[in-house]
Amino acid sequence: MKKYTLLFILALIGFNKSFAQKDAQAKTILDAVTQKYKSYDAIKTDFAFTLENPAANIKETQTGTLVAKSKSSKFKVTIYGKPVAGKPSIAQEIISDGKTQWTYLKKDNEVQVSDVDKSGEGFNPAQIFTIYQKGYKYLYTGDQKLNGKTCQVIDLSPEDAKKSVFKIRLFIDKAQKEIASALIFDKNGNKYNYTIKTFSGNAALPDSTFGFDAKAHPGVEVVDLR
Repeated sequence: MKKYTLLFILALIGFNKSFAQKDAQAKTILDAVTQKYKSYDAIKTDFAFTLENPAANIKETQTGTLVAKSKSSKFKVTIYGKPVAGKPSIAQEIISDGKTQWTYLKKDNEVQVSDVDKSGEGFNPAQIFTIYQKGYKYLYTGDQKLNGKTCQVIDLSPEDAKKSVFKIRLFIDKAQKEIASALIFDKNGNKYNYTIKTFSGNAALPDSTFGFDAKAHPGVEVVDLR
């Protein structure tokens, strides 16, 4: 899997917006998810995602961790590679303190530094549970069992027909009012399955979590894109 694939997938979750109108029941469900998420100062979630394209004979899976502070727009996404000595190894990190973003590629020992996109077009994983509120259309399609949980299924579609993604299907844990999984479909025949493995609210996250320490990465090449 290309090293930018996960960031791309996460961005798709954040950017997508063609139903004739917004569905009131879907909005009620999503608002409950948002309300719970906003009650936390910080969250931590472990996830897995799979990219499938049957026509190209592609099926690839990766795992990672997201920690975020939604009120300050700080986040850190960690992507894991093959285990080393039985322990997870970090392949990539995407970190933001709300002003600066760092993308660290361990294989290349390189970190790319950029300003956070303030235009509203940039993706912020810290807002993953609330992004639907602007620019989305959504429809509740019923309940479905997923990994033993009863989930409420909501389809999102972009108002902008030019977007590469034409549908996102969210699975909302009915009991916990949390996103359990998201299926993302694009016009190139790719299907991305993003699954939440664990979720922790009010995680203890010091501010140092949301910065890149070059001294802790000897010899790292810093590519400043600002």
